[in-house]
Amino acid sequence: MYQIFPVPVESAAEDCTVAGYSVDKLAELYAYPGPDTVADRPWVRANMITSLDGAATAEGRSGGLSGLADRLVFSVLRSLADVILIGAGTARIERYHKMRVSSAFSQLREGRPATPPIAVVTRHLDLDLDGRLLTSEGDSAGASESGTSGSGLARTVLLTTEAAPAERRAAAARTADVVVAGQAEVAASAAIDALAALGHRRILCEGGPTLLSQLAAAELVDELC
Repeated sequence: MYQIFPVPVESAAEDCTVAGYSVDKLAELYAYPGPDTVADRPWVRANMITSLDGAATAEGRSGGLSGLADRLVFSVLRSLADVILIGAGTARIERYHKMRVSSAFSQLREGRPATPPIAVVTRHLDLDLDGRLLTSEGDSAGASESGTSGSGLARTVLLTTEAAPAERRAAAARTADVVVAGQAEVAASAAIDALAALGHRRILCEGGPTLLSQLAAAELVDELC
């Protein structure tokens, strides 16, 4: 991995490195704008990977395209974010689960929970309500004051609609934070507004293409990685 611009300046200060790459320097490059820049709204960063021929997956999943440097940037971006936003299709295909504490860089999480929550846009809550994305060992009904589950991992946020079956909303609410953000659809602006209302100012969207296109069409993407 080579930084082309701006030309990197060597520093004598020691910082955290992973396989020779500087986590702290990457965090400086990818730092979110300060509160004065985005005082009135969250900052939305979208992150995706693609091959030279335009493919977004290899063998059905995006992880097949990534290398060591990609995975490091992926973890740094996640560690910097307040919340990770995805669509329901991506959650199912990529087999999402709650971010593990071991996957986050603790020095980038100071003053915040150990991991950011995953937020899923899902019109009908057609997700595995017993899967790893919503539950973890030690989970119990009801959110803690810190917004974590019984396992200590951040509770998943489900951005859904009034059209979602009431029984599924009730079942999901036992282990996740369910937010009704629309009648039949969750508009891109409604998703961002709902996350902002929960106090999330640094939003990282990891796709998929439908959600990213909706955010882009609504002119809500501030930065694309």
